Amino acid sequence: MALGSSAPEILLSVIEALQNFGKPAGPLGASTIVGSAAFNLLVISAVAIVAVDEPKKVNDVGVFAVTSIMSIFAYFWLFCCLIIRSEGVVTLEEAWLTIVFFVLLVIMAFSADKYN
Repeated sequence: MALGSSAPEILLSVIEALQNFGKPAGPLGASTIVGSAAFNLLVISAVAIVAVDEPKKVNDVGVFAVTSIMSIFAYFWLFCCLIIRSEGVVTLEEAWLTIVFFVLLVIMAFSADKYN
């Protein structure tokens, strides 16, 4: 569901990244990803809380913990890529590392789910 609801933002970011390859990053990519993540975190969480009649207890928080920690890391990584390492430009190395981090996220979330 998250991929489906975020697909337009992801596609816009990919299109802009491919058009500006080797040039400074445009405002569209980072803005759509950060805005979409903020919307998912705040609005969708609020709707999910209001939608239930009584409080529910979550017994297994492993995958939630993994994705929460990695989302904080993702914001830090975005800051490092666009401000600290190469201001306004995403290098090829940073792009490949981002893909590797995503694969690690999927593996760690899958492992956390299988562990419990």
